[in-house]
Amino acid sequence: MRPESAAIAPEVAALRAAYQRDKAALEAVLLVPGASTRGIRSLLRRLTRLADRLLCRLWRRSRLPRTAALVAVGGYGREQLFPHSDVDVLVLLPEGAADAAQVQASVEAFIGSCWDAGLEIGASVRSVAECLRESAANVTVQTALLESRRVCGSAALLAELCRRHAAQLDVRAFMVTKTLEMRQRHTRHDNTPYALEPNCKESPGGLRDLHLILWLARAAGLGHTWRALAASGLATPFEVRQIERNEALLFLIRARLHVLAGRREDRLLFDLQTAVAATFGHIDSPARAGADPRSAARASEALMRRYYWAAKAVSQLMQILLLGIEERLAPQQLQCAALNARFADRGGLLEVASDSLYLQQPGAILETFLLYQTTPGLQGLSARTLRALYNARPAMDARFRRDPANRALFMAILRQPSGITHALRLMNQTSVLGRYLWPFRRIVGQMQHDLFHVYTVDQHTLMVLRNVRRFFLPEHTHEYPLCSRLAGGWHKPWVLYVAALFHDIGKGRGGDHSRIGALEARHFCRQHGIGAEDARLIEFLVAEHLTLSQVAQKQDLSDPAVVQAFAARMGSERHLTGLYLLTVADIRGTSPKVWSAWKGKLLEDLYHAALRVLGGSVPDPAAEVEARKREALILLALHALPPEAYQRLWATLDVGYFMRHHAPDIAWHARHLSRHVGTGQSVVRARRSLAGEGLEVLIYAPDEAELFLRICGYFDNAGFSILDARVHTTSDAQALDTFQVVATDPVGSRRELIQRIESELPHALAQRGAPPEPKPRRASRRARSFPIAPRVSLHPDESGQRWLLSLSAADRAGLLYRVARVLSRHGLSIQLAKVSTLGERVEDSFLLHGPELQSSSRQIEIETELLATLAGG
Repeated sequence: MRPESAAIAPEVAALRAAYQRDKAALEAVLLVPGASTRGIRSLLRRLTRLADRLLCRLWRRSRLPRTAALVAVGGYGREQLFPHSDVDVLVLLPEGAADAAQVQASVEAFIGSCWDAGLEIGASVRSVAECLRESAANVTVQTALLESRRVCGSAALLAELCRRHAAQLDVRAFMVTKTLEMRQRHTRHDNTPYALEPNCKESPGGLRDLHLILWLARAAGLGHTWRALAASGLATPFEVRQIERNEALLFLIRARLHVLAGRREDRLLFDLQTAVAATFGHIDSPARAGADPRSAARASEALMRRYYWAAKAVSQLMQILLLGIEERLAPQQLQCAALNARFADRGGLLEVASDSLYLQQPGAILETFLLYQTTPGLQGLSARTLRALYNARPAMDARFRRDPANRALFMAILRQPSGITHALRLMNQTSVLGRYLWPFRRIVGQMQHDLFHVYTVDQHTLMVLRNVRRFFLPEHTHEYPLCSRLAGGWHKPWVLYVAALFHDIGKGRGGDHSRIGALEARHFCRQHGIGAEDARLIEFLVAEHLTLSQVAQKQDLSDPAVVQAFAARMGSERHLTGLYLLTVADIRGTSPKVWSAWKGKLLEDLYHAALRVLGGSVPDPAAEVEARKREALILLALHALPPEAYQRLWATLDVGYFMRHHAPDIAWHARHLSRHVGTGQSVVRARRSLAGEGLEVLIYAPDEAELFLRICGYFDNAGFSILDARVHTTSDAQALDTFQVVATDPVGSRRELIQRIESELPHALAQRGAPPEPKPRRASRRARSFPIAPRVSLHPDESGQRWLLSLSAADRAGLLYRVARVLSRHGLSIQLAKVSTLGERVEDSFLLHGPELQSSSRQIEIETELLATLAGG
């Protein structure tokens, strides 16, 4: 970017003032709330003409040769200049200018005056020959020259460039390169238009996809406007109307983003979504009086749903037109082999025999996807098929959904041994899935404001179904060995696919989405003739799909009563196994950041514990303790530890310790702590976590009121996040605590991190005086845009001897340390802590003991302080 001149010529300063005044007036029109999309093209042309007039005046005063030309390229060349887009121009010079030095000086003066006049200009200076050489080597230059437009100067020179460029352009090579570019661009944006902060220009279904079609059509001589494409037969008039309507919406969103951000911003950032929504007349809708608070609707949610539907339509139509252009450019006729009377295989693409097939025989719609699944060699649907599906949407009505033949076809798709994920994704992309499965239509483009889902509800649902499907595929057994082993013995995989389809289908309606989904699943099973036993299992899985993770991550799994209650809720091994498979697939389908090895271990531990109960094994704490001791002794024998060494330690430990720790942990503790019993020394040891993630830290020190607080303070200041804490006090008043931690910004090897903890943490425990203040940290941009109302629940456990504290809030570094400070002030001892991070939301659980919990007024005081802490106070 060129810095402003120290002294701007008065004439240029006057032009700048007039340009900025007129531009500001046009930008103000863009922000009128509720304005329709009809005038956006005209407004972009007016912004373009405004820049044209300014450039022409600056061009005239630059004294460039009359034979030179000023050419608009890019969006400016398309007459689609957005408020803060670069004004891209080509200064086209004649070959062999008489006075090259003078011409160069004039060009530099012209470009400088453009910056002085307030234009964010992007300029290139070339002759016709140079343009052609650059075009031959650079597809970006080829593309820019395709949509070049004269602003002022020599029309003949630009006409010569266009003629020679068209003659030189290899249309097929250009199409191949631009198609590969599109695929790379889509990959950068996760191949979905449903990102929570989509780029309305670059994301799949964005404006760049529409630009691509026009570039390819222009290169192929099929026209350079949507109406011209209809005239050439590439698009139908209906498709052109749909394209223009959705393109106008994307234009308006992008233009408003520029004005509201005050810069070139094409991403629908969380910070801007509400402001953009307001310009469309959307407002937050509070929940109705007496209704569930979750029925409230955000203005940003309405905007994003509108955007997603537009992007989806653009993706569908772009695919139709792209295939159509490919067919026009095909060097030879593709081979076509009939599959039956209604469909054919045309070069690996499924093609309908008639454009009106779906309108005349709607039952063929679902047959399309069954054939796609079951016919070897099919890679997708042809342009003719995609167009027929797009035009047949009105045929997919209530009668279509009630047709027994269609219901049988849909169940056949789910029951196929392969291709289920691909078929259902294609059904969603072509709008068939939402029109057949009507409740599913309500979650298409539905955002999830919980800070740990990174997909819309429909995309998350299909991701969960994909994860379930992978459990049954041999090539994916290395990913989740237990899940693959359980899936290998599972009868009727389609039962899990149906449960996956319905598990979140009730979201966005207010109320408990699990119960709403279970009711929808019951209706689906009844309509599709699913047997009573399978229907009950599907309904159970949908209704309980959150239960396994909630119990595993929030409750004390060492308590036999917890495991027995959970097993009783499952009722049978099949119900338990199905729920375990669905839960793992669900968590893995929320976000790459949500799943962790530690979380997987908690789920697996609960699954095995409940399985033993369902198999008739009643939890016997004494027998379990003896079994763990025997296994630990075997492990200790491998290290040649004498028997008397561990006996002194074990004599100080009660049943609760052995129930909370597995044999490898018990053996590890005994090896490092046996010789320190009775010495009063503090011991810190760390190792790689057996769960495969982060480190496990053992702390053995004299029990003190602020010990837990000092430990949390150290981890907070040292840059470690605590995943889990198990706190135990021995009979000789020693604290024996184990923490699962991960480095938030790991520096160095795992060995270096272990050495650092083992050397630094003992010094932190020996410090006296007030604990250090928590480090100030800002909430993430996402958490600020979608704040989570903090929740605190404090109630006694079933024994009435201890108290369960549950916290939910937006995550931020050091939060556990702040909570520990509150608990320490009230003299509460922590016996167990479970820290669950779900994206940018935390759900922590603590098992507490302390005299202040016996007072109702003290409980209220504690809860009030915790709420203030969670809210950032």
